[in-house]
Amino acid sequence: MNKNRTDKIIVLVTQWLGIVLLLALTVWGGIYFWKMCHYQHTNDAQIDAYLSPVNVKVGGYISKIYYKDNQYVRKGDTLVLIERDEYSLKKDAAMAELMSSKAKLPILAANEETHTKSIEVIKAQLSGAQAKLEQQQREYQRYKNLLSDESTTQQKFDNVTASLAINQSDYQQTKASLQVAVSKLNDIKAQRAAINAEIKIKEALLGRQQLDIKYTVITAPFDGQIGKKTIQEGQLVQPGQTLAFMVNDSEEKWVIANFKETQISDCKPGQKVVVEVDAFPGEKFTGAIESLSPTTGSRYSILPPDNATGNFVKITQRIPVRIKLTDNPKKLIHLSAGMNANVNIIND
Repeated sequence: MNKNRTDKIIVLVTQWLGIVLLLALTVWGGIYFWKMCHYQHTNDAQIDAYLSPVNVKVGGYISKIYYKDNQYVRKGDTLVLIERDEYSLKKDAAMAELMSSKAKLPILAANEETHTKSIEVIKAQLSGAQAKLEQQQREYQRYKNLLSDESTTQQKFDNVTASLAINQSDYQQTKASLQVAVSKLNDIKAQRAAINAEIKIKEALLGRQQLDIKYTVITAPFDGQIGKKTIQEGQLVQPGQTLAFMVNDSEEKWVIANFKETQISDCKPGQKVVVEVDAFPGEKFTGAIESLSPTTGSRYSILPPDNATGNFVKITQRIPVRIKLTDNPKKLIHLSAGMNANVNIIND
């Protein structure tokens, strides 16, 4: 009697468990098919953000590092110092060359003043020589007339003619001296222009050396969190070398979801999206489709597949979809690039 009663209880419990399991499967299947009708889902998605490299602009040995792994820094904080002794010497040399070029200007100014006064003297001499020449020309013409009237001797006329030739020579010589003096003055002015250009070049070189000294101090370009430290004090770095990577807190974060090509027929920019991040279970983030990739993800690989070679096996491709997160930035501050996410696109 007790055995039959126990068997009935076991059968009854089994029946109820079967009913409950069937109901659970029915509810799960209903929810699954409902989601299939209203959502496009993928778990092949990651949080993404811009990783900004911190590069060094000048080469040299690292003298000091002021940050640690994963440290939060403010804009303008000093991150790395490069030894600057060599750059200071180059700056001193550039400054000395600049001072040397500038020292030439007073000498040129003195030479220019001297030649200017010489030109004034020569101009005065030229006026005197011209006056003598004109007087001698009149004298020559007078004696020429007297000679034609036989009122003077040939000897006196020859003396007057010789004096005229001498005065003409003096005048031409003084005139040539004036031209030479003016030419020398122009040369000095040309030298001044050349030295001024030289000074500008050396000022630019000095400015470059000052910039290089400034570049020996590498600072944070913005507020954000710096990544892993991969350098050591005493290490030699080259211009353009990346010292670290930073994530800018003020920049937006987004999601890259790789949907199957069979899922994107109805996807379009602006469509609403619900994102669940594995790191924060139970918390949902809202977003919208920003853009769809023009190619499949495999096309960005180093060796994209070529179906024209070898045996062809059809593989469902995935299309990267960029999703803009529309939540309050304060809610997104704990999201890190590379976190896995589940994405559900709400079908309109």
